[in-house]
Amino acid sequence: MNNIVFAGLGSMGIPMATNLRAAGMQVHGLDVDRARAEQFNGLAERQISEGEALAGADGLVIMVVNAAQVRDLLFKQEMVSQLPAGACIVQMSTVAPGDSAAISAEVKAFRDDLHYVDAPVSGGVAGARDGSLTIMVAAGDDAFTACRPIFEAMGRAIYRAGTDAGQGSTMKAVNQLLCGVHIAVAAEAMAMAEKNGLDLAVMLEMLSGSAASSWMIKDRGPRMILPPDEVTSAVDIFCKDLGIVCESAAQSRTYTPLAHAAHQLFVASSERGEGQLDDSQVIRTYRLLNGSPSQEEQ
Repeated sequence: MNNIVFAGLGSMGIPMATNLRAAGMQVHGLDVDRARAEQFNGLAERQISEGEALAGADGLVIMVVNAAQVRDLLFKQEMVSQLPAGACIVQMSTVAPGDSAAISAEVKAFRDDLHYVDAPVSGGVAGARDGSLTIMVAAGDDAFTACRPIFEAMGRAIYRAGTDAGQGSTMKAVNQLLCGVHIAVAAEAMAMAEKNGLDLAVMLEMLSGSAASSWMIKDRGPRMILPPDEVTSAVDIFCKDLGIVCESAAQSRTYTPLAHAAHQLFVASSERGEGQLDDSQVIRTYRLLNGSPSQEEQ
C-alpha cells in the first residue's frame, strides 16, 4: 500500500489523508470542493491527474457523508472501472450495515478482481488529527493484511469485526448507540441537577469520580455547563448516526428503545435550529422543556 487515492477531504478526511502522507504513502486527494483538493494535492511530491492516480492506486479510501455519495464515487463517477486489479476499496464513511453489504455486492458484480473493505472509524476530528482513531474492519484475510499499514497510519486501535462487508458498520453502529445514549442521559442528568438549583461544576466533579461516571460525562459534561463554543462533533452527526442505529436495529429485528429515544432528542435539537452546535448542547432541549434559562441567559 504505497499509492492511495483519498476521496473526501472534509474535517476528518484532510487530517486522515495527511497522516497517510506523513507515513510515507503517495496520496492523491479528491473532493467535491475542487479548490480543497487542489490545495492538498499541491503539497504532493509529484503532480498527477485523477485518472493517473486511480489507475496506479493500491487503495481507494472513501470518507464521505453517506452511502449515496459512496455509490456516486464508485459507479456514477466510474472509479470502480478505473482502479487496477487487486486494488482495495477502503470504505470508512459511517453507513448502515445493509448499505455496506449491498455496495460490496454491487462492486463484486461489476468487478470481481477488487477487494471491498468495510472500515468505519470512531474518534472524531481530534482522533483524525492525531492519528488515534478507532477503526472497525471487516475484510478478507489478504485485504486486511494489505490495508493494515493504512489503518496504522490513521488509528491507534484496530478491531477486526469479521470478513463480511457490513460487520464493520454493525460494530460502528453498536459503538454509536452507546455514545449517543451516553450523551443524551448525561444531558438529562445535568439538566435535572440544574433544575433543582445544584452547582453544576460540583455536580460534574462528583459524577466524574463516581460509579456513574463515563467517558462522555467527562468529555461532554464540561461543555454542557458552559455556553456553546468549539464544535468537536455536531448534533446533526448523531441525528445521522443514531438514525443508522435505528435502521440497523429494524433490519436485524433488534429491540433498541433507548437508542430511539436518544435519536429523537438529537432530532428535536436539530429541528430547533441547533444541528450545527456541539452535540453536548442537546442539554438545551432539556432546558427548554424544563423551563430553565440557557447559559447565555444566566
